[in-house]
Amino acid sequence: MGIAHIYRQIAGLAAGTALLLSLALGGCATSTAGSSLMDARAEAPAPPKASAYLPVEDLPPKREMPAMTPDERSKLQKELIAARDRQSAAAKAQGATPAEPAKP
Repeated sequence: MGIAHIYRQIAGLAAGTALLLSLALGGCATSTAGSSLMDARAEAPAPPKASAYLPVEDLPPKREMPAMTPDERSKLQKELIAARDRQSAAAKAQGATPAEPAKP
């Protein structure tokens, strides 16, 4: 077990490593004979056109009628304010200190 034996082991290990690396990297290489990147893009399938979501640039059509009329909006706003006031009064009755409600 001299130095020559150690050098032989190192040389064998280096040769094995080089062989494995060449096989691993060889699998990543492709043949470019007769093709280019533009050909690869031309052969790629087109993305599907149908989707569950609208594209960003496609906006929905304008509504014929607004979602809420001004009367409906004011009625709902009054109901929400009344509900807030009822909850505030109930919290005060229980002894809790409610946060200041935001004014519309």
